[in-house]
Amino acid sequence: MNQLDQYYMARALQLAEQGLWSTDPNPRVGCVIVRDGEIVGEGWHEVAGEPHAEVHALQMAKEKAQGATCYVTLEPCCHHGRTPPCTDALIKAGITRVVAASTDPNPIVASKGIEQLNKAGIVVNVGVLGSQAEQLNPGFFMRMRRNRPYIRCKLAMSLDGRTAMASGESQWITSQDARRDVQGLRARSSAVMTGAGTILADNPRMTVRETELPQHLYKPKIIRQPIRAIVDAHLSCTPSARIFEKPGQVVIFTASSNETIKTMLETAGAHVFSLPRGTKGDIDLQEMCYRLATDFHVNELLLETGATLSGSMLKAGLIDEIIIYMAPVLMGNKARGLFNLPEIELMKQRLSLNITDIRAIGCDWRITAQPAF
Repeated sequence: MNQLDQYYMARALQLAEQGLWSTDPNPRVGCVIVRDGEIVGEGWHEVAGEPHAEVHALQMAKEKAQGATCYVTLEPCCHHGRTPPCTDALIKAGITRVVAASTDPNPIVASKGIEQLNKAGIVVNVGVLGSQAEQLNPGFFMRMRRNRPYIRCKLAMSLDGRTAMASGESQWITSQDARRDVQGLRARSSAVMTGAGTILADNPRMTVRETELPQHLYKPKIIRQPIRAIVDAHLSCTPSARIFEKPGQVVIFTASSNETIKTMLETAGAHVFSLPRGTKGDIDLQEMCYRLATDFHVNELLLETGATLSGSMLKAGLIDEIIIYMAPVLMGNKARGLFNLPEIELMKQRLSLNITDIRAIGCDWRITAQPAF
């Protein structure tokens, strides 16, 4: 790895980020083609089912791709999916060297693309800015490696750590700037999840509102709506809830066998998915996350819910990242807390977090942390 390789790969990562809101369930990938020290082609994977980053870059480079180096943020694919193999396109174009940030964790590819390029006489180097490339696609890597999504838990709280009044009232704790930032989190997520209690109390739509998306990020022509998932063990949601309004897909995970209510909810447009009960009689959360990954191809799951479900997911080890928007307000000691964790009674039982980022969002603060256990 040399400085030029890092420079061109950094550009490829910038391009890949432009697919942040649109490539799902595919990974975000960028590509730069360089010949004689000049960028002759570049592109990124824009929409799932459409050409990959390498193809866009080759189309721009044309005949200048002959003898050039291709910088790509993920190992080129070597199989026929919805598009032809990128390895074939690179070989046909006359590329002589490929620099990939990371191998593809998808077992269909998993170093097979590199082998195919090597057999064609193309020099392949892997690992340039690899950690940055993986950070751009945490859900894709998690789904391929562990058969579950990468799960973020988003919470809004007051300065004294409260998320709602004792009555359940919670709109709005944070500012409009923070709520716009949350729209960006939703837009990058494969699915947004909440619990039946939040549906009954707040009646949210849980959709991406295009007019409220952050303006500093690239906005694709079509904004994809994430799956709206509801954890509803007893099927207490009603078909008239706003979350069933189009556009987008609604999935309800339940442990109930009530076929009458199930039929009503399916008539309203939901996909009702029955799961086994967990150890405490509620939904088996591990199985739910497995199904989200394998049946619905969910890479990144955004959890927007109350203290009960967020606490259960945290205890189950199913939260990878916590994003807290902290507002400069006080809500008092009777208001509700962040996580329902009644088992914690002693200091030695407390859960440690690693804070990875703190930044101002308007008049609020956004704190990003990861569980340290």
